[in-house]
Amino acid sequence: MPYYFVLIAGFFISFVAMKDFAAIDFETANFERTSVCSVGVVVVRGGLFVDSFYSLIQPEPNFYHYRCVQVHGLCRADTDEAPVFPEVWKRIEPLVEGLPLVAHNKSFDEGCLKAVFRCYQMDYPDYEFYDTLRAARKAFPQAPNHQLQTVAALCGYRLEQHHHALADAEACAWIARELL
Repeated sequence: MPYYFVLIAGFFISFVAMKDFAAIDFETANFERTSVCSVGVVVVRGGLFVDSFYSLIQPEPNFYHYRCVQVHGLCRADTDEAPVFPEVWKRIEPLVEGLPLVAHNKSFDEGCLKAVFRCYQMDYPDYEFYDTLRAARKAFPQAPNHQLQTVAALCGYRLEQHHHALADAEACAWIARELL
């Protein structure tokens, strides 16, 4: 892959251009990584946003901690009729097949993905994962913080629905195009 150098928000950044990937974001109902209650995926091919997917998910365990509700606004009534994770993943799997996954704070989203695969006794395909948070810390060491909305703004993207899984996946995809 070619290396690029660019000036973004007053920072001179070098990076390897990643053109094909899928950005993924989970929201959880409680502090268990298996409790994914929504997922957003944005597919990028040739540097262009070509597909997206969003779904509510019935979490496991199926209870909502009030702090999580405060963050994303979802509650049990939103997901009582939602499909369980294996049904949702059947729709995501063809979209992300052969692509590396990207997340902002990969340890959280990759941890959720692995935990929910274990929970439902599914074979985990060992996805290649990249982290825009790590890239942002390297690219913007002087930034006031490296939260998704801050980094997205530094990369020229305005995140309007923070903690909506699809909106966060879109912001992550934008950042990945700029920094990975």
